[in-house]
Amino acid sequence: MIKIPRVKSKDLLSVTDFSKEEIISIFELSKKLKDELKQGKINSYLKGKTLGMIFEKTSTRTRVSFEVAMFQLGGYALFLSRDDIQLGRGETVADTAKVLSRYLDGIMIRCYAHATAIELAQNSTIPVINGLTDMFHPCQALADFFTIYESNRNFKNVKLAFVGDGNNVAQSLMLTAAMLGVDFALACPKGYYPKKEVVEQAFSIASKSGSVITLTSDIALAVENATHLYTDVWVSMGQEKEASRRKKDFAKYKITKKILDKCSSDCKVMHCLPAHRGEEITDDVIDSPQSIVLDQAENRMHVQKAILCTLMK
Repeated sequence: MIKIPRVKSKDLLSVTDFSKEEIISIFELSKKLKDELKQGKINSYLKGKTLGMIFEKTSTRTRVSFEVAMFQLGGYALFLSRDDIQLGRGETVADTAKVLSRYLDGIMIRCYAHATAIELAQNSTIPVINGLTDMFHPCQALADFFTIYESNRNFKNVKLAFVGDGNNVAQSLMLTAAMLGVDFALACPKGYYPKKEVVEQAFSIASKSGSVITLTSDIALAVENATHLYTDVWVSMGQEKEASRRKKDFAKYKITKKILDKCSSDCKVMHCLPAHRGEEITDDVIDSPQSIVLDQAENRMHVQKAILCTLMK
């Protein structure tokens, strides 16, 4: 049996709920669990455990990866859409948290307002995992950095350049980079930068870790010497009314072969998916030999298995 690491936090709402050392231990566990699966070994680390999965937002990767992860760990995942439970239909988040704590061993929530996830965690006696909020996407960021770690076995000489919206994914990536001592550059139009409080938190962490964080509207500056080039959709769920304006504002921030050529010669291409092909990234880039997009998607499951084991074992 693999030894499961311990963490101080009951929940994972932001990557900063874990320490750098705890993140590395989760990466090591992710690798061991991934290797076990590839070798055909069956384990039951979470036998008899049940994860409730609350979805306000639809998803492909989050639902499938968590559901399969629990199955492979010997547990059970219960899908709870907004229409399946009373949350948002009169019952408070606090009451929902207290009741679900009597039935379940853990909760994963994918919702709009980050405050909802916080309130759920504060009123739950069981672990709460942020599967995405408008503020953060910690599981995605941890899977992304595990994908880098898996290849390099460390983060020396890594520079991650993110081109696009300073959204929940960008904010979680920036915080994770700062914690791990990885250089991070974000290029986006003015008015779309990450939230001030997140930027200040990232810079504070980076001042201790040695990470260099760059926020700019200049793509060439951001991608210079980048070893990993990342992008995401310009219009996230809930922003449909802003679609026309956003597409116009981000038109110059499309990842093309020309942009990729400005990076390090062996730069890897990353995207959290789903991709709007031809919009934020071209086919010849996302499908290129330098793309590790599918590795990221697969690693969501392996990293989330490690998180589930760590919080629910």
